[in-house]
Amino acid sequence: MSSPVADLLSILDLEQLEHNLFRGRSPQTGWQRVFGGQVIGQALVAATRTVEGRRPHSLHGYFLRPGSPKAPIIYEVDRIRDGGSFTTRRVVAIQFGEAIFSMSASFHKEEPGFDHAATMPDVPMPEELSGEAIRTDAFANMPEAVRRYFERERPIEIRPVQMDRYLTREKMEPKFHVWIRAIEPLPDDPAIHQAVLAYASDLTLLDSSLIAHGRTVFEQEIQAASLDHALWIHRPFRADEWMLYAQESPSASGARGFARGSIYTQDGLLVASVAQEGLVRNVGSDA
Repeated sequence: MSSPVADLLSILDLEQLEHNLFRGRSPQTGWQRVFGGQVIGQALVAATRTVEGRRPHSLHGYFLRPGSPKAPIIYEVDRIRDGGSFTTRRVVAIQFGEAIFSMSASFHKEEPGFDHAATMPDVPMPEELSGEAIRTDAFANMPEAVRRYFERERPIEIRPVQMDRYLTREKMEPKFHVWIRAIEPLPDDPAIHQAVLAYASDLTLLDSSLIAHGRTVFEQEIQAASLDHALWIHRPFRADEWMLYAQESPSASGARGFARGSIYTQDGLLVASVAQEGLVRNVGSDA
């Protein structure tokens, strides 16, 4: 198994300190703050470890303070309810005695029911967007921050469908599609795939709220940070197989951008939905 995936699985494998109390660590990547997807994934792991026989179907979290990668994160789980069909957990992530993230998660026992799903957008398949596609002459001409982001070694491979938005400040329709998957096979435990998806769901979503303005989160003049995050898991999936993350931004106002995403398997099955609001503040000279 490659080092990035092994590191991610290690980060998601929380240490249990006490009943309902877990400790997570952060990778030492030089980042000034903890990646939000890491906190979401670790909080989901903490909640899942207090539930038996049921899988998560939704989570709603708020980012309260930036997390520091230099210190462990303590996850405290509140077992709010164990009902006949649903289980509810609340998780608070704590650093230096203060809450940095709060999340509610709901778990549901498997049962039959109505079944329908939205149709996957018609976009090129990931095989048509080989890893070399983002290293073409066009990619070489992109801003350095964008190039560094997509060239960075990470546990999740990202293959964007639309790269031209990074070459211009032209205002475009606020939609963005990327194919994502873990770069190596994962263990079969569904809880691992759910946590990895939660981690990956925060990678590119907020940036879509700037497309309509011809801007990106990679610009120094843009101050961007996730404020809240919601994830609904509809159907089983594998996070080590290609999934299309279709993103759009219905609104931006008051220095906040709202974005939502739909995640499909490669054969077109909708497996998850995501929504997020984040700070997108222009602090540049043209603010």
